[in-house]
Amino acid sequence: MKYVPFSAVKIQGFWKHRSEINTSSTIPTIYKRFSETGRFEAMKCVYTEGMEKPHIFWDSDVAKWIEACAYSLEQTPDGQLEKQVDEIIGYMESGQLDDGYFNSYYIACEPENRFTVRNNHELYCAGHLTEAAVAYYRATGKDKLLDLVKRYLDLIEKAFAEDDSAAFSTPGHEEIELALIKMYELTGEEKYTNLCAHFINTRGTSQKDLDNFVYSGDHSYDQTHLPVRQQKTAEGHSVRALYLYSGMADLARLTGDKELTDACKSLFDNICSKRMYVTGGVGSSSHGETFTQDYDLPNDMAYSETCASIALVLFCRRMLMLETDSKYADAAERAMYNCVLGGVSLDGRSFFYVNPLEINLSRHEKNEKWHDIKENLLTQRAEVFSCSCCPPNLARVIPSFAGDAYSYDDKTIYVHHFISGEAEWEGIKIKQDTRYPNFGDVRITVSGAAGRKIAVRIPGWCTFATLNGGRLPHEPVRGYIYLDITQNEQVFDFYFEMKPRFVAANPLVDGDNGKVCVARGPLVYCAESVLNAGVSLNTLSVDTGAVFGSEPDEESGAMRLSVKVYEDKSRTELYYDYDPDGRTERELTMLPYFAYANHGESDMIVWLRTAAK
Repeated sequence: MKYVPFSAVKIQGFWKHRSEINTSSTIPTIYKRFSETGRFEAMKCVYTEGMEKPHIFWDSDVAKWIEACAYSLEQTPDGQLEKQVDEIIGYMESGQLDDGYFNSYYIACEPENRFTVRNNHELYCAGHLTEAAVAYYRATGKDKLLDLVKRYLDLIEKAFAEDDSAAFSTPGHEEIELALIKMYELTGEEKYTNLCAHFINTRGTSQKDLDNFVYSGDHSYDQTHLPVRQQKTAEGHSVRALYLYSGMADLARLTGDKELTDACKSLFDNICSKRMYVTGGVGSSSHGETFTQDYDLPNDMAYSETCASIALVLFCRRMLMLETDSKYADAAERAMYNCVLGGVSLDGRSFFYVNPLEINLSRHEKNEKWHDIKENLLTQRAEVFSCSCCPPNLARVIPSFAGDAYSYDDKTIYVHHFISGEAEWEGIKIKQDTRYPNFGDVRITVSGAAGRKIAVRIPGWCTFATLNGGRLPHEPVRGYIYLDITQNEQVFDFYFEMKPRFVAANPLVDGDNGKVCVARGPLVYCAESVLNAGVSLNTLSVDTGAVFGSEPDEESGAMRLSVKVYEDKSRTELYYDYDPDGRTERELTMLPYFAYANHGESDMIVWLRTAAK
């Protein structure tokens, strides 16, 4: 199975709006901030006293920005933007060493120490540079960055796979693994797949790695606690883990390695059935940005880094290539529409690193347990962070998500995501007319594919669906309904009933016991005090039998909801005999989780107590 190329997909509707904001606002905002902080200047690989000292991961920040520009340029040519990118690539070209090495920090500051400190992100940066080079070449045909990366990867292959001369064996922060597969798919050169396999197969087996980098004495932090095929539960730093799992899934697909495939399946199931927030956030602990244990999903202390949800989307995309099962697209959809989009403001200019499911401003200010992560656990989005991995990561994933919508093989066209627009490839054309995610009507028109089948995902949240006004002709297979394409041009009218619903968590999730959250279609909802006359949100309980109201929200491009809740009476005593008749009825305004924190600093809550009968 192959994905329909991103360049063949033209989008409209909700995702076009988000992509236009990304192009007109997010990419320029990042360019301005990276210019001000010296990130672009650092690509010249020159440092003298008095200059802004480059950081060990600035190359990755810049590379992700270039990759974002590439996806934007594929959709909307922009000579000025292309000129900016070319200038920065010129800096890189001038700074690259004769033997192919490129890392702005080490060339400028510690040339004698390259490939000696496993946790200093050299291979992570190289991976992001590789992805940027592939994307920019596909978008523009320009190969200057691609040639730089090829020379650098040859050096990495020599140091790690041939000579074993580096002081460690595998990346401290994974990323290069999935980037190497992209290079293979672009060039057809198997040396890139072989190098990917070397890093994946060596992880968890090298004494050099165990000696070179230990985080708080626990090797699970960087997934070196076991060989990869023995890893069954998601452990350690969540972004590192999910980049590794993405590379594993890619390698399993290309090699047919069943043991590796089974490990990927186990890891996915552990994450999505026991370690994922209802918003698609992952990595619940601020201590190391890590997965912790099953059902440990605190709301106010949720770390849920934006990059971790992006990495989950990347992993889901690759799992769909291993087997057609809607659970992968369902998880990607959950993450994209909630946690990922929530990482950037509606105007595209400010960002969240951490994505909690509850904000209580008074507690946030006073409680000591927040102090160690206060820089990142913000109540309002910031334009830049000292660790600024999330903004350019958002800038690259938002425009490229359309490339996840369709895949195909010789017999079947698969529709994984519902994105208004059209795609055309190999004589086949598919068009979607839809108001998703606000409404569940999806018209799919297919041309040039007679004799094949079309497989359309029935979303996991959907309990009632119709096709062409009637019942589905048969039960879905692993979440997809397979239909014959019998005409040169054929229309399939789907309707996925999209009504507000209450969602409960497994009772083992302690913080959500006796609570529900509100969802509609793929969107999870939350309430902000600023939109509800400053009410104390924790005094509210919701009537789960209530009828919802709804109205369009032009600001977010989604729908606002309203629902009847009960507000507990304000009291002076600490304890009292409970009296349900002492409550006051009121309407609670709710908005999509991704749209919160755009109306001033405010309390926020996702999970609401249920009202006593």
